[in-house]
Amino acid sequence: IRLVESGGGAVQPGGSLTLSCVASGFDFGDSYMSWVRQGPGKGVEWLSRIGYDNSVTHYADSVRGRFTISRDNSKNTVYLRLSRLNTDDTAMYYCAKPKSRSSTSISAADYFAWGRGTQVTVSS
Repeated sequence: IRLVESGGGAVQPGGSLTLSCVASGFDFGDSYMSWVRQGPGKGVEWLSRIGYDNSVTHYADSVRGRFTISRDNSKNTVYLRLSRLNTDDTAMYYCAKPKSRSSTSISAADYFAWGRGTQVTVSS
């Protein structure tokens, strides 16, 4: 299983970014996918999960209404659109393949794989 994130960068407060995660090594269309993040000096935070298509999505309260998860099964890619960013959103963002369809876990043991992450820095 391989997950490769991209799209991070530096952005000003209020700005937007779209993160991408290209998956390989497993049946992507038959897999739920998640995004998690870890900020500097902070623990891991679960952000969002998407079902087999774009009809089932779940979000953490901290990002609901600002972040949007989506997927393109033809490209084996899951996205996370970040908007109305603030400094608290500064973190390394990871996509992950959860073991459970209902998982909001932050434990690596509850995922088949994580990517290496893409850094998002929000500052003025």
